[in-house]
Amino acid sequence: MAKDFVEQDFDPVDLAIMGNRLDAIVREMTSTVILTANSSVIGMARDFSCSILSADHDIIGVAEALPVHAFGSNLQGQAMADYHPGFREGDAFLNNDPYNGNTHAADHTILVPVFWEGEHLFTTVVKCHQADCGNSVPTTYFAAATDVYNEGALVFPMVQLQRDYEDNADIVRMCKARIRVPDQWYGDLKSAIAAARTGEKSLHKFAEKFGKDRVKAFVKAWLDYSERRAAAAIANLPKATLERRGRLDALGGFLPDGVEVFVKITIDPEAQKAIVDLRDNIDCVDAGVNLCQATATGMAITGIVNCLEHDLPLNSGTFRRIEVLLRENCVVGIPKFPHSASTATTLLADVICNTAQSSIAELGDGFGLSESNMFLGVSTGVISGKDERDGNADYVNQLFLMGGGGPASSSADGLDTFTVIAGAGLCYRDSIEISEQRLPLIVKSMKLLPGTAGAGRQRGGVATRTEFGPRGNEMVVMQVTNGVATGPRGVQGGHDAYPGANIKIHADGREEVLPGYLHTVLKPGETIVGLDSGGGGYGAPETRDPALVLADVAEGYETVERARDVYRVAVLVDAEGFATGIDTEATAKLRAA
Repeated sequence: MAKDFVEQDFDPVDLAIMGNRLDAIVREMTSTVILTANSSVIGMARDFSCSILSADHDIIGVAEALPVHAFGSNLQGQAMADYHPGFREGDAFLNNDPYNGNTHAADHTILVPVFWEGEHLFTTVVKCHQADCGNSVPTTYFAAATDVYNEGALVFPMVQLQRDYEDNADIVRMCKARIRVPDQWYGDLKSAIAAARTGEKSLHKFAEKFGKDRVKAFVKAWLDYSERRAAAAIANLPKATLERRGRLDALGGFLPDGVEVFVKITIDPEAQKAIVDLRDNIDCVDAGVNLCQATATGMAITGIVNCLEHDLPLNSGTFRRIEVLLRENCVVGIPKFPHSASTATTLLADVICNTAQSSIAELGDGFGLSESNMFLGVSTGVISGKDERDGNADYVNQLFLMGGGGPASSSADGLDTFTVIAGAGLCYRDSIEISEQRLPLIVKSMKLLPGTAGAGRQRGGVATRTEFGPRGNEMVVMQVTNGVATGPRGVQGGHDAYPGANIKIHADGREEVLPGYLHTVLKPGETIVGLDSGGGGYGAPETRDPALVLADVAEGYETVERARDVYRVAVLVDAEGFATGIDTEATAKLRAA
């Protein structure tokens, strides 16, 4: 072994209790945001994350945070110390700068240093995706932005938001002057601050209960234990060097060839380490799709962690065993100013993670995952306009009406409402009723689509079709979409899922297929349809348990025709078309053929 791990003199029961208490505090912070946020993208769709850092800026608690948000929060903790070396109790900082550890400009992050007995012990972090961040166009995913100036977002490079628990009124006034929905934004800001302060209070109780010295010893022991677990998990993998390519679709005239992504993974079980090398990729592009250090690192780590033991602690100790190699001025690396990273939490981030985890499947049956939905279509578009129900007041919000199929593993089917891999299935789908109350839209339908999952011994999650449109006034819909040209890939003989599509339905019923990058105006009477993708399959579909195929047909996830032609299972149906059983003799003949 490359490293001898020394057991710490720390009671394992206390270690488990204290580690779980940190996650419980993160959940308290999370609940605070859900209960108090103003915008639906944060409070209803849960596009936010909370985490806790140590005094050394290591990630020590994330609970159910989105990986793309939380797995780079250590970089933000370090930036706080670098920009404000004299930070003190009562301070709070606002950061949304993709060049100093944040994800993209739409993710406003609140950091609160937590002190006990005069010493900095923790930092609470709350990152919320804003409905509007001051972009030059009403979207937070501005893929066509040629640079940060064209993107236009307000950027706060770790600025002091609070001193002695009091707001910096200048910053609040600045945001209200530039953001299209100022009251909504300010409500979300107060929600994030409240969550960070909730974490601060609970960490005070944590430190009071266990004592400062015990807490410091715990942090070291917790990270070392997590590293030992990750090292042992990697030691059980075969030694290999894996190379796989993924792709971002062509986008409009600004990215006509798309982006091919190359991921190289080295599994070294002797050194108990996995290395993800992203350096052999193209330079930053003059579009808003560039990743930043936090998202490139976080999603590469996620692609590996997804394929290890399911209950590994998600903290910096575990991540020590996964090395991510990046280079500056790389489209999936460390961006060079002023290149835009407006879409850094999706698109290429999803490609990196999916490519990494499907690459691990090349180790053999039982390893890795297939690819998940990568189609973030109009059902998660940013809509804007004037609300005729409220005196034509401006509104801007991001929808989360899509489903999106999750990846299959060697032993489980994919989730049917997964969204995308960057969120790890943790985002919530909007309530139709609440969305229609809050926003001037009508959702005509939302349904799962039979036969859209990647077939396999374990199938991927099923795709979703959503159709919506405006009530009385015009509605602007903006979104940028990958996965139109190709669907998520299956592994180990599993089939690919179907690609997604965005379709505009005109008032006369005419259907217009829209491009991956869209800026569309819907008039009253017009609707727009988002068809996302299912997840890829794992293993040959003709080896799937016929009883599972029957259940899929009965539930409407699969069709009788695909059961016969793809899974080689003859499903019996009654006069009304309902599945009633399996023709075992016909199935045996189909599978023998």
